[in-house]
Amino acid sequence: MTGSPKPAVCVLGTGLIGGSVLRAAAAAGYEAFGYNRSEVGAKSARMDGYDVTSEVEAVLGRAAARDALIVVGVPMPALDAVLSDVKTFAPGCVLTDVVSVKAPVAAAVQRHELSAKYVGGHPMAGTSESGWAASSPDLFKNAAWAVSVDPGVHADHFRRVAQLALDCGAVVVPVLAVEHDRAVARISHLPHVLAEALAIEGSNGGPLALCLAAGSFRDGTRVAATAPELVRAICEPNAAALLDVLDDTLEVLTQARDSLRAHGTLTELTEAGHDARVEFDDNERWQITDVRPGDHNWLTKLIDAGRSGGVISSLD
Repeated sequence: MTGSPKPAVCVLGTGLIGGSVLRAAAAAGYEAFGYNRSEVGAKSARMDGYDVTSEVEAVLGRAAARDALIVVGVPMPALDAVLSDVKTFAPGCVLTDVVSVKAPVAAAVQRHELSAKYVGGHPMAGTSESGWAASSPDLFKNAAWAVSVDPGVHADHFRRVAQLALDCGAVVVPVLAVEHDRAVARISHLPHVLAEALAIEGSNGGPLALCLAAGSFRDGTRVAATAPELVRAICEPNAAALLDVLDDTLEVLTQARDSLRAHGTLTELTEAGHDARVEFDDNERWQITDVRPGDHNWLTKLIDAGRSGGVISSLD
């Protein structure tokens, strides 16, 4: 989009993620405006100088008139109501989202007959805090932003969503919705569940345990500080994938327990865990430079590249 005006962006839901998209888009030069169901939240954004209203019909009418890219930033429980409004007031706009699961969102979009211009998205960034006050224009700097390459995604729409992600400071990871959901069950949703369990066990140790708790407990329970309803909204829509990962994890823990009981050692667990962490630390993203959206077989090529750890850092 270099050399031409950036299109308008309309963000529906200005909490931590949606609010950060709005801030980052505005900082990148987009005409950025938004909607928040709570007038208190909308007023907080306006007091910070951002164009946010609690009138959904008005904001979507503006989005339709400006041919804005609509970014849905509400949790899964509120998704159907928001998509219904989009269908009523701005059905012709290109649509994306920043929800933590992709297949259930795509299914909801299809139910509301909005699939033709939909491209799923999910920035892998966040904090344990929530709401507009927690949002930041820098939240997505160097973050991975998953963008859908499912069958039917239009090249122009993909470009528009991917360019927004890039302008917000992220790199784009092309991914199929189902594969995204299986992956985030392991690296995002499982950590939430384990953090809750670890926090419970620490608390069960009483005041002495909590007095002695230091870095490993603090870091391991960080996301347990997230509001419980938000954790449920993140994890429960991905129940099938999360159940598979929980089964795998319980097997690992059971084997560790049995080894400790029978042989007094955690060797297998600690060595495998250390190796896995080193693999994460050593992992390097590589740049996808030879696939252009719209070229022959571009979706398949991007699927393969994303699976092997490739990212897009420029659409030029």
